[in-house]
Amino acid sequence: MDESSALFALMDRMLWTAALVAAPILIAALAVGLLVGVIQAATSVNEQTLTFVPKLAMVAVVLVLFGASMFGLIGDFAEEIFARIAAMSLQ
Repeated sequence: MDESSALFALMDRMLWTAALVAAPILIAALAVGLLVGVIQAATSVNEQTLTFVPKLAMVAVVLVLFGASMFGLIGDFAEEIFARIAAMSLQ
């Protein structure tokens, strides 16, 4: 495998890792924002802090629940990068 294909494989892995780490937070914020938006539209209450505080609370809950696995993914990716750097420096 030449260097460019190895670099593209590493970039592909990096993008998938970033998507897997960001997805739970983004999906939770989207769901809460949609729910609060529907409630605001139904009640005609347009308060900005009403959307921010529930999103912030849900992001905190998601980080508590999925934070360890998210940091595990980042750690595994970092180990792979450092192993590849070490293998390249030995050549």
